[in-house]
Amino acid sequence: LFKANKVDYVKGHGKLTGPNGVSVSLLDGGEQVIDAKNIMLATGSDVVSLPGIELDEKTIVSSTGALSLEKVPEKLTVIGGGVIGLELGSVWSRLGSNVTVVEFLDSIGGLGIDKEVAKQFMATLKKQGINFKMETKVTGVERVGAGLKVHTEAAAGGSAETADADVVLVCVGRREFQDNLGLADVGVAMDGRKVKIDHNYRTSVPSIYAIGDIVQGPMLAHKAEDEGALVSEFLASGKEPHLDYNTVPSVVYTHPEVAWVGKTEEQLRAEGTEYKKGKFVFGANSRAKANGEEAGFVKVLACKKTDKLLGVHIIN
Repeated sequence: LFKANKVDYVKGHGKLTGPNGVSVSLLDGGEQVIDAKNIMLATGSDVVSLPGIELDEKTIVSSTGALSLEKVPEKLTVIGGGVIGLELGSVWSRLGSNVTVVEFLDSIGGLGIDKEVAKQFMATLKKQGINFKMETKVTGVERVGAGLKVHTEAAAGGSAETADADVVLVCVGRREFQDNLGLADVGVAMDGRKVKIDHNYRTSVPSIYAIGDIVQGPMLAHKAEDEGALVSEFLASGKEPHLDYNTVPSVVYTHPEVAWVGKTEEQLRAEGTEYKKGKFVFGANSRAKANGEEAGFVKVLACKKTDKLLGVHIIN
């Protein structure tokens, strides 16, 4: 695709040298300087760990290391019951691992998931054999012989507990990747940990644009992809970009799968929005029953006065 569309692919770490320049430390050695009329920053994000827990990508792993384990661990502890932790924990559980998820909050699925969905989601995963320790924090992971000991305590404080594990998967979030990009050197303004942009994704340096995880909005690949296409269109044609972040969908690729777009019931109640709810269970759907996939439901939330669609939530 790159060749067909006359796109040059340079492999290495890029650093801004000015409003129109990038210096690339090539993976194969050496350096290449690229001059450009416009520059788009799309460096994404990187995994983070907890204080005192060092990732070795062998037995204490991030989502990256969890994709290349040499064997199915007998006991896998997942720190973090968000999207990535549940996806990978679900995979290794189906491959035969005894999986325990340790989550600091009182529900799974991370930010944005509807509480009713999260409740059924956890009940279904429990039936599949996944164990959960909710409202619990991990205070440390200790190497003992060929195994690991995971130290936990109640999130609100309490007595310490210890559990054995062969592999610990750390899924406690991601951070914006801005290492050695030269942002401050060329005057790119920040908005907290995010790169500050205007409605056209332009930074404080007019020739430099930014998209994806390093700007505001959900840290999702399909959101970044849309932003990249919009900026490219803007640079090519002058058509101003528009993306409604209220309509960016989220998906959890587990079994069952979970997906949603828009507001949750909790969010609507918190903001005082009057709404009505429609709910259809898959147990009443003939094809779902024929496939043995009758667990789950679809929930639709709409404005009570105007019928405007406010949120849709699915688990199946």
